[in-house]
Amino acid sequence: MNSHSIMVVPSVFAAFDKDGDGKVSVSELRCCMAASLGEDISEEEAAVVLAAVDADGDGLLNQEEFSRLAAGAHEEDDVRRRCLREAFGMYASSSTEDTTTTMITPASLRRTLSRLGSHELGVEECRAMICRFDLDGDGKLSFDEFRVMMMSCV
Repeated sequence: MNSHSIMVVPSVFAAFDKDGDGKVSVSELRCCMAASLGEDISEEEAAVVLAAVDADGDGLLNQEEFSRLAAGAHEEDDVRRRCLREAFGMYASSSTEDTTTTMITPASLRRTLSRLGSHELGVEECRAMICRFDLDGDGKLSFDEFRVMMMSCV
């Protein structure tokens, strides 16, 4: 984390910490994510995001935990991250647009599930599966969204 982001995080943390108790709750996280994303996310989705960085397990984010969330620096061991990357790669498709980002789309999810023998799922069912963890609302799963999804299953 550079010195500039350290200066920014306290004010961002304060904006999320609506009641000023020095902790961000699921409801505070949900409220502020909805305001920043322009979409309402469920209590369950906010809880999954919070749990991914709640190091002390108290169900709240202190400033250090919030900083990890804001920086996207979840401390994962190398083996788990490599395994998640490989699994993500199985389901993802690369964009052919200007930016070559890799995302899991409803079509790529369906294609992979079909290869694995799950032929009964249609694109709409795959879209519904993605929607649950699509935190930015773009209809696709990034690696970070996929990681949150997989960590919620643990």
